[in-house]
Amino acid sequence: MNKINVAVIGVGNIGKHHARIYHENDKCNLLAICDRDRKRAIKTAKKYNCSFFTDYEEMFNEKEINAVSIAVPTFEHEKVALKAFEYECHTLIEKPIAYSIKSAKKIINEAKKKNLILMIGHVERFNPAVIKAKRIIEKGEIGNIISMNSTRVGLFPPTIDRENVIFDLAIHEFDIYNFILNKKPQKILAMSGSPLNNNIQDYAEILINYGDTIANIHVNWLTPVKIRKLCINGSKGYLELDYINQEITIYKTNLDITEFKDFKDFLKLSKQSSKKNIAIKYKEPLKEEIKNFLASIKNKQNPLISGEEGLSALEIAIEATKCCTNFQ
Repeated sequence: MNKINVAVIGVGNIGKHHARIYHENDKCNLLAICDRDRKRAIKTAKKYNCSFFTDYEEMFNEKEINAVSIAVPTFEHEKVALKAFEYECHTLIEKPIAYSIKSAKKIINEAKKKNLILMIGHVERFNPAVIKAKRIIEKGEIGNIISMNSTRVGLFPPTIDRENVIFDLAIHEFDIYNFILNKKPQKILAMSGSPLNNNIQDYAEILINYGDTIANIHVNWLTPVKIRKLCINGSKGYLELDYINQEITIYKTNLDITEFKDFKDFLKLSKQSSKKNIAIKYKEPLKEEIKNFLASIKNKQNPLISGEEGLSALEIAIEATKCCTNFQ
């Protein structure tokens, strides 16, 4: 197969990076970008030496596009994806796959009918630290997973349209938890609030029962520092993962006393562990995601993240949001 002709629909916060990475990739040709904001479309197209459009149907009619990234607001995913499928375009949709289960299933079914690649952009799955953590856990280095705790916080994003913090941030963790544990939740509990915007939940605490593992997620748009961390407690050790810096630290228990006689013994208990920093080669997760998408098209193979996996994460997000609504 020759170079893949690609386009990006929506070049806002994340879409502009799709355009950048396609432009840098020698396996494809970035033919066009499309954005309803004409000034933004012109600016991005000029930067990457491609055509610009404000109407994606016009773009599909004028350009021979093989694949497209969709990075528009979530409530528009269905109509844009279905139009891409009409023009036989393989599609990478930014997370979440859709705004409703019905829409997600329609997208998945249409892609299958057309025999087209459908990939969902859960970008943390391509984070080298996550991939390494998965391997460490599969080798049994920290034993059986007892609990998982994630913190994903930071200031309110400049462009959020209709999505709450659960759909924007927590959905990353839903996908990672499903991936690491290789199972789906049995029960979900959640609480949230809206101190910044009465119409949108901007912080949430989510508790998920995975059977043998309990998982907790803390997300908000309030904390004045960006934090992306995952802590995993196992029967043989403890793993800390920093998504941003792509770092992993493992602590293993080496207890030689089971009770303490005085305060000195008590302090010893807190020191009876070994610490190991895991070496990880830094990579840009989105660049790895797009490489996988293009390789899936070229080799006619399933992408790393399927529509069904995107649907699973969406189902948790919807259930968590319902729990919050019922609680309030």
